[in-house]
Amino acid sequence: MFLFIHQVTSAHALNMFQGLTVPSLARFRIDLTETFKPVLQFHQQNKSPFMINPYPYFELNVMSNNIDYAVFRKTPAVFDPASKKTYSNALDSLLDKTYSAMSALGFADVDIVIGETGWPSLGDPGNKAADMDNAASYNGHLIRKIVSGVGTPLMPNRKFETYIFALFNENQKPGPLTEKNWGLFQPDFSPVYTSGALRDGLQPNLSNPGFAVEVKI
Repeated sequence: MFLFIHQVTSAHALNMFQGLTVPSLARFRIDLTETFKPVLQFHQQNKSPFMINPYPYFELNVMSNNIDYAVFRKTPAVFDPASKKTYSNALDSLLDKTYSAMSALGFADVDIVIGETGWPSLGDPGNKAADMDNAASYNGHLIRKIVSGVGTPLMPNRKFETYIFALFNENQKPGPLTEKNWGLFQPDFSPVYTSGALRDGLQPNLSNPGFAVEVKI
């Protein structure tokens, strides 16, 4: 008899926080707190990670459309007066919001995995955020950041297992043009743009081509 062990994941979107606040004061929504407590307790007991899908692209309206801050370009830092920390990019802010919300419930020791993140390389007319330059900037800086292990202001020197959405563009996917253009590669495996995913030993995991490519650390 063969016993097959399957890993089951459940990633969480970041609309789970209460209102708009600085990273160190982020808390889970009241209506979700009692749901997340047993989930995080399970992760803590089993030493498994809490998986989130942070997408700075979808936070642009919250950030007053600050594209440079979202894609890791140099921009004035955002100051958190509660923690006295400064933030140079949106991803760090989203990760630290998650950490703060978990910590408030007593689960600061649970690891965080980035189950999905990415940036569209093409959008409908009038969409200034979805283009190759922004996608290359976001994913390129993302890869370098994850590999460096620099962590975040509240989680310094911490590495995050990270998956980039998506491996391929999806020309048959319904919806706006952005939904079809999150891929790093064309069907022939040529890169859509230069992201750094194929440099320095960072190779896409093609054993099960799907919607994510693992950043090897």
